[in-house]
Amino acid sequence: MDNTRLFLFAATAFVGMLIWQQWQVDYGPKPTVVVQKNNGEIAINSSNLDDLPEIDNQTSVSTTDLQNDTLQASASLITVETDVIIAVIDTQGGVIRSIKLKKYPVTLEDPNEYLELVHSDKDTVHILQSGLRNKANTAPTHHSLFITQKQNYTLDEGDKELLVPLIWRKDGVEVVKTFRFTQGKYLVDVQHKVLNNSGSDWQGSEYRQIQRTRPLSESKLINTYTGAVYYNEVEKYTKYSFDDMEDEQLKLKASGGWIAMIQHYFLSAWVPDQDGNNLVYSISSTKRYPSTYTIGMRSANKVVNNGASTEFNSQFFVGPKLVERLEEISPGLDLTVDYGVLTFLSKPLYWLLSFYHSYVGNWGLAIILLTFTIKAVFYKLSEASYRSMARMRKVAPRLKTLKERHGDDRQKMNQAMMELYKTEKINPMGGCLPMLVQIPVFIALYWALLETVALRQAPFILWIQDLSVMDPYYVMPVIMGISMFIQQRLNPAPPDPIQAKVMMALPFVFTIFFAFFPAGLVLYWIVNNTLSIAQQYVITKRIEAGGN
Repeated sequence: MDNTRLFLFAATAFVGMLIWQQWQVDYGPKPTVVVQKNNGEIAINSSNLDDLPEIDNQTSVSTTDLQNDTLQASASLITVETDVIIAVIDTQGGVIRSIKLKKYPVTLEDPNEYLELVHSDKDTVHILQSGLRNKANTAPTHHSLFITQKQNYTLDEGDKELLVPLIWRKDGVEVVKTFRFTQGKYLVDVQHKVLNNSGSDWQGSEYRQIQRTRPLSESKLINTYTGAVYYNEVEKYTKYSFDDMEDEQLKLKASGGWIAMIQHYFLSAWVPDQDGNNLVYSISSTKRYPSTYTIGMRSANKVVNNGASTEFNSQFFVGPKLVERLEEISPGLDLTVDYGVLTFLSKPLYWLLSFYHSYVGNWGLAIILLTFTIKAVFYKLSEASYRSMARMRKVAPRLKTLKERHGDDRQKMNQAMMELYKTEKINPMGGCLPMLVQIPVFIALYWALLETVALRQAPFILWIQDLSVMDPYYVMPVIMGISMFIQQRLNPAPPDPIQAKVMMALPFVFTIFFAFFPAGLVLYWIVNNTLSIAQQYVITKRIEAGGN
């Protein structure tokens, strides 16, 4: 099998794998809506109290007690704005109901319409919750009402941080829940400070969780994982999908680590104190609309003597998958940039891509330079492959004569072919093996480009103003198809007429496939094919002229 046929076969299998990865989004039954906003207030339905983590040796705190505590007054919303985010905090539970990313607009056409990664709408939910739990119900959950000093907080120019305190009191126990926002960061510190003046010891734990619905729609060709992940030193990086949550509730004891909900380019994560022990858990709430899925971590209990105080400290991150920033926050958090099983190859490729971008300032040019680098690394392997193909092309007329001579006698035909290969010193597998070595690198680069958030809305030249979406005029896929056609013309024609027709159709088929691929990926294939054509042309002419 020649090099191009193997390449096309591998590419066909790869595209087939992408299509196979799609799954049908499954929605549960749709009873009454749980949470809805009306004139800035939030209405509570008792059915949403099933999203609390369990307490050791007790299945749940009394729902009636929680309702009485929750419905004492109407909740209000607090707006917090820094230089990179706009957040909305609900005084009911201190729930993070909205976070907009000011540096990531939804579209290029409207730069002031920011991407709302955390949100709470009628049909879709993605929120961050945290609270304290104890058996005596003297701890604020994410359903409890907090008191706030004001409704709007803004990080002024020159300030490094912004504090947003919320206060809760009951039966002599006071809890101050403080959010600390920092200039230029998507990482927020959250502290629960417990002051116990109840007349007896207070005991409780902290929990942090992320709750969201399934995505309403997914790409039909380019699919990336959307769902829960968690990490600790024992289990390492583990995905726990929405289907997994429906099948079995997660309960895992771990030290340190983190939990997250990830999607293409972005994530939300809770990072607890890395020295503490936690229970990682999941909650699937499919008997209401919209169905929600929760991944959470609950800390060990702390005991606070009467007249004393204690603190629970955590952090949450809501923002883009920038590898450099994630590495600084917690071990393993950079793995949310999900390159799959070829991470060990994709990471260096991403590093090299970023290195080139730091010099040229254009991600399209960086992709071109990266492609040149990869071709240079595999130059010798490609040269061996093209030399084998050129020799096959040179003896193609003699192979045709052998086929005419021996007709349908396959045994004699194969013997004659092997004699010809031996005489001309041709290795039939010489064009295949070098390509097999390169296929993992091609796939690793595919994931490196697909997972790089910097390519989102990154311009290249002329009409290509976003390398992360398909070419709006389909010019690049057509160029890619033409390059594949030219490559085929440089290869020896298949002896089988049917196979020859199939090979001729493949460039058109792949042009259609690549029409829906991100422009950055298509750019790589165009440059790679162009360099391959140049190298193959030179070697073919040299062999046909009698050289080696």
